[in-house]
Amino acid sequence: MPKTSLDSIDFEILKNLQQDGRLTNVELATKVALSPSPCLRRVKNLEEAGVIDGYQASVNRRSVGLGMTVFVEMRMNKQSRAKADGILERLLSQPEVVSCHLVSGQSDILAEVVVPSLDIYDHFLTDFLMSLDGVEDVRSNFAIRTVKANGPLPLHHLENND
Repeated sequence: MPKTSLDSIDFEILKNLQQDGRLTNVELATKVALSPSPCLRRVKNLEEAGVIDGYQASVNRRSVGLGMTVFVEMRMNKQSRAKADGILERLLSQPEVVSCHLVSGQSDILAEVVVPSLDIYDHFLTDFLMSLDGVEDVRSNFAIRTVKANGPLPLHHLENND
């Protein structure tokens, strides 16, 4: 996707929406020193350009009984686009997989898996992950404590490039 041209007001809108996605248009307009109509127009343009790709609630995992986060590294036995696409498609079909990345290094795929318990992860690992055609090695890294998750993007690196 080509880089969208953003100005300092667009960055301010994005920073404010990352901090609080429930801001009303009037509140947002006040924070970025615009009147409501131009502010709403800019937000709509950011949405249409794909810069803002959605709004969601951030749910506390532990409070809903999802106390285990596992970062799963997978290495494919034969690297091909078709094989990777097939594995990724199967991973994305699983609700336990909350993020998934094609990576470089010792592993080919890094997935973040969220489950209620070690027993549930054991079933997910043995019944699903280890049965993925084309996966040679699976390594599980258990999060002991989450210090920061779903943080805002570091937009300040991009602001002076307009």
